[in-house]
Parts: sequence; structure tokens; C-alpha cells
Amino acid sequence: MEDLPRLRQLLDDGAATEDADEQGMTLLHHAVDVEGDGALQSGGPLHVDVTALLLARGANPHAVDREGRTPLDYARANGHWLGAELLTAWSRDLVTGQPG
Repeated sequence: MEDLPRLRQLLDDGAATEDADEQGMTLLHHAVDVEGDGALQSGGPLHVDVTALLLARGANPHAVDREGRTPLDYARANGHWLGAELLTAWSRDLVTGQPG
């Protein structure tokens, strides 16, 4: 729930980024959903710190939940344009092997 230091510690202790819940959502799905929805509900700014940490630790931006939705789909559905930009760039980098 947007607790970046706790997430870092869990990942350092060996938590898997790809373990899915009963809906098939990975930590990356949840991060994008919570970041976008939180900004929408609070009127606060968008941020991508949790999403960025998960990507840096190997989370799969192409993972699909049980309904076939990717983290990018969640970002777009929540109006999380900043998350969508990051996921799009990260996915492009994975394909080309080049940054940007």
C-alpha cells in the first residue's frame, strides 16, 4: 500500500515480484492500481516510485491477470498517465535492449 521502504525490505528478503493473488494480479498490477487510484481519490499528484522499484527488481510489465489485463491496462484505466509512460518505455527497452 505505497510503503516503499517496507516493499524494499520485502524484496531484499526474497519476496517474489511475480507471485499473483487470487485474481492473478502481481505486485506490479497492484502498484499501478494503487498509485493511480490513490491520486484520483485524493486529488494528489501521480507518482511511480513503487512501480519503478518493482520494475528495477525484475517485475514483468507484460504479466496478465485472470482477465488478461496487464499493468499498462490498469494504468490506462485509472488515468495513471505517468505509470503508463514508464511501463511503455520499460517495455520498449526490454524489446530493443536499448534505453529510451
